[in-house]
Amino acid sequence: MFRYVSDNPVNFAPRWALPAMLTRAARLAWLLVGILSLSLGAIGIALPLLPTTPFILVAALAFARSSTRLHDWLITHNIFGPLIDNWQRYGAISRRAKVVSVTSMAILIALSLALAAPVSVIVLQLVVLALAALFILSRPAPPPG
Repeated sequence: MFRYVSDNPVNFAPRWALPAMLTRAARLAWLLVGILSLSLGAIGIALPLLPTTPFILVAALAFARSSTRLHDWLITHNIFGPLIDNWQRYGAISRRAKVVSVTSMAILIALSLALAAPVSVIVLQLVVLALAALFILSRPAPPPG
């Protein structure tokens, strides 16, 4: 279903050709998902309650299915590129990203408690965020260097 755009052995991050099956509407939908995810990930850099890494990974996936140009830009970006590279090469999340993610989840729960959110909302947050934290913490750290 997928094929390499270039068989150049120097290309460390292989670029996938867009599947011919994707229609223009599907590529547009993936593009919108990518832009939304990238926007949320960028906001997450400044806003500690919003995790960056998952949104950037979704944006990379969405751009890989919609726009080779945006995908290439994202994976070579100074800030976002290393997050994607660690995930693609090692299935890993850096220690810093883990700490920031889990800390932001804890802050969100604390904020919900402080604002006296309904118990059902707090329980839902606890379940979803606990599962997300378990997944994030279960990922290995990338090798040093």
